[in-house]
Amino acid sequence: MLLWREEYFRKDIFVMKTIGFIGFGLIGGSIAKSIRSSHPEYHLAAYSRTRSSLEKALNEHTIDQIWDHVDNKFSCCDYIFLCTPVTCNANYLKELKPLVKKGCIITDVGSTKENIHDTVSSLSMEECFIGGHPMAGSERTGYEASSGLLLENAYYVITPTSQNKPEDIEQLKALVSDMGAIPLILNPKQHDQVVAAISHLPHIIASALVNLVRDSDTKDEIMKQVAAGGFKDITRIASSSPVMWEQICMENRTNLTQILKKYITSLNGILKDLEDADHSAIHNLFEESGEYRNSLQDHRSGALPKEYSIYCDIIDQAGAIATIATTLSVHQLNIKNIGIIHNREFEEGVLKIEFYDENSCKKASEILSSCHYQVYQRS
Repeated sequence: MLLWREEYFRKDIFVMKTIGFIGFGLIGGSIAKSIRSSHPEYHLAAYSRTRSSLEKALNEHTIDQIWDHVDNKFSCCDYIFLCTPVTCNANYLKELKPLVKKGCIITDVGSTKENIHDTVSSLSMEECFIGGHPMAGSERTGYEASSGLLLENAYYVITPTSQNKPEDIEQLKALVSDMGAIPLILNPKQHDQVVAAISHLPHIIASALVNLVRDSDTKDEIMKQVAAGGFKDITRIASSSPVMWEQICMENRTNLTQILKKYITSLNGILKDLEDADHSAIHNLFEESGEYRNSLQDHRSGALPKEYSIYCDIIDQAGAIATIATTLSVHQLNIKNIGIIHNREFEEGVLKIEFYDENSCKKASEILSSCHYQVYQRS
């Protein structure tokens, strides 16, 4: 069965590029929405095992066609994005090899690059394949969680092969820039080493920490009850897809085991400093990590999406939250989320207010401060 938006087949409309997607979850959907926003004239088609997501995307005009199979319909594509789990993308490459037209660029969005480049080499597809990895994400999954702004100011790693034409690389870089992302050229080996440390290890740490608290909790789950602030921030990514992260860890296990061993050695050192009551060492731990953390540039969404939040002290009385919400509404500021902070060990302010963008967050802080509220912001 083939579905399409009829207006794309009118003779008076010229379709500049045809872009096909295989897999259409969080990243595939977000890329499609970004391209739709920057290039409404492009023709977007998608294949996915989850048909309900494709039908929703079609109804929202994110895509123009649903393709039910990976077959010769993909021969019309100028770009093909492989957006399935990393172990599946290689299999789709084999299916696409006899189908793609000359000049078509195949790219992927996988979190590991060496293995798929090995597959590309074995299939002699180096000329048409350019690896890709948008360094953005969410603990949520599926097309329903996708956003046209997910890639905005996120680094988008591009891993060319030795046989790619320079103009093809530049075209993909331009498309990435049109999505609002920042293209960054790396070789596959370097990419996998980098993401092992700054992406894959944090997911293991977050999941291990959550399980540690679960196993250490009291019978009446006091730890779970009071968990807030810092604990929720650093463990948010533990809610990510277990299937996807199992595959990622297995694909990048060599680099991941190396960095994990270094982390374990570091933890053992901290354990010894605590046992020895070495005040200086513990002080240096927090001082040095704080200096390095504060030097990080916040370009991207990442696995921990950027939050635009303020914390506000309010009197515990009826109508206090409504007064703040009304004040912000009068100034046409949209609130993304609002809630009471029950545990303030890691947070300033009793009320947390989250916004959709940085400008709204700053403006809200100024407005509430001018109304004599005590407002805090975290860096």
